[in-house]
Amino acid sequence: MSDDGHQHTGHERVPSRQRRRFPEISTRAYEHPADRSALVALRKLSGFDTVFKALSGLLPERSLRLLFLSDSVRVSERQFSHLHDMLLDACYILDLDKVPPMYVTQDPQPNAMCIGLDEPIIVVSTGLVELLDEEEMRTVVGHEVGHALSGHSVYRTILLFLTSLALKVAWIPLGNLAIMAIVTALREWFRKSELSADRAGLLVGQDVRASMRGLMKIAGGNHLHEMNVDAFLEQAEEYDSGGDLRDSVLKILNVLPRSHPFTTVRAAELKKWAESRDYQRIMDGHYPRRGEDGDASVSDSFRESAASYASDVKASKDPLMKLVTDLAGGAGDLGGRVRRGFDGFRSPPPAKGDAPGGGEE
Repeated sequence: MSDDGHQHTGHERVPSRQRRRFPEISTRAYEHPADRSALVALRKLSGFDTVFKALSGLLPERSLRLLFLSDSVRVSERQFSHLHDMLLDACYILDLDKVPPMYVTQDPQPNAMCIGLDEPIIVVSTGLVELLDEEEMRTVVGHEVGHALSGHSVYRTILLFLTSLALKVAWIPLGNLAIMAIVTALREWFRKSELSADRAGLLVGQDVRASMRGLMKIAGGNHLHEMNVDAFLEQAEEYDSGGDLRDSVLKILNVLPRSHPFTTVRAAELKKWAESRDYQRIMDGHYPRRGEDGDASVSDSFRESAASYASDVKASKDPLMKLVTDLAGGAGDLGGRVRRGFDGFRSPPPAKGDAPGGGEE
């Protein structure tokens, strides 16, 4: 340990609080099964390969890097040094050899992203830096390093470009429809990839309370004294189980245009993983290594993803998911249950004794 409270090993700089390190950790250790499934589905989408190959050569990545270099502050030992320490720490813990460049950009909206085709770039907004304390920010940096390690930055960059392009060609019906089909699939994958990156952030921060606090602040601002983790998680429970089939449909419609899952949902998913045997095994040093990735079975990955989806559907209290479970189980009177679930979309029936056409003359 050095006098400034850090242990120095080459370019690594590790804070004095002891955290476990995960040498050669494979992304399979923390990737959410839904993330892998959504990425497979995205790659199979008609036209995606063509668009991907075309954009890989056309996207102005050099221009993007120059933009951040010229109009943002690059994190280093001399600028935002505390963020620089966190970045080195995150790369050390997840064993990412090449530390990606990191920039702070002026934006009051709390946000962070990992973009880039050839090499990832991490960008955090001033709004986020000002909102979070040190341990909360550490999980965010770990979250973005997780994106970099998983190779998410490539697809994130394409999503940003296509979203912008869709706005420019909105007046061309067929062109816009083709782009929006890929954008919708990319958003579906990216929402799932956020769950994976949340797990990476927890592996770096190794403080589930800090992860929960950070998500609460992103949802409700810097008012921790007015918020409660248990009450926040109860919101996720109410969101999952409340309402009827109408609400289930509205949930789907609400989330479609979003790039990120809802914050309460992320908190509940992360808490569930933090309490799982999988997380504890990683913390005990039992996790898949990158050297084993070539031997990993694709079919096993598919089965794991399918089992995860089936388990989530079975455990969900959402009315639509319960209906799907009952349908798979052969429950009767499903037609009646669907009609009752959507009764609110129709006008209420006339009161008993009223004429079908209206009231008194």
